[in-house]
Amino acid sequence: MKKNNSVQEWLPFDEIIEEGIIKLKNEKYIKIAKIIPINYELKSDLEKEAILNSYKIFLKTCDFNIQILIQSKKENLNNHILKLEEEKNKNNKLNNIYDNYINYIKKINIENKSSSKNFYIIFDFFNPDLNSKLISEKENYEKIVKNNLKEKFFKIKECLSRCGNFVIDVNEYEEIKDVLFSFFNCRKKIKE
Repeated sequence: MKKNNSVQEWLPFDEIIEEGIIKLKNEKYIKIAKIIPINYELKSDLEKEAILNSYKIFLKTCDFNIQILIQSKKENLNNHILKLEEEKNKNNKLNNIYDNYINYIKKINIENKSSSKNFYIIFDFFNPDLNSKLISEKENYEKIVKNNLKEKFFKIKECLSRCGNFVIDVNEYEEIKDVLFSFFNCRKKIKE
């Protein structure tokens, strides 16, 4: 008789522990940083060169494993259209401009061309020489893990801030769950 595996057995992580750290089943720990990027195309040539140099420094400085995750999701613009129509009713002088803009937004919405993107960097801690089974107290091992991941986060934040990006520590349980859910269920919509 064939045994059915549960979803929990299939997923690579064990639990989300404090400070936004995710414990994987293979004794690795990961952390997620959300990146709010700059608009590179709006920068001058000199600024672009400085950004690229800062990004090179980021890649050289981060001497640990990172994974860049970009999540794109389609946006429904119906609420935006309703707000525009309300604004249009408040100001009759700009009706023609509002009508053109509303029609443009409706066209984008119908063609399903509107999307938003979230950018994340996932980094890990794994030291086979420093195994949790070798350390007498679990708290001491998790303290080492937390300090290591915190240090890596600040290194990422410092380097990417030089490029003009904002770096946010994803440490709330629900936010981590949403990122993981959207990663493993890319076709399902996250509840809003």
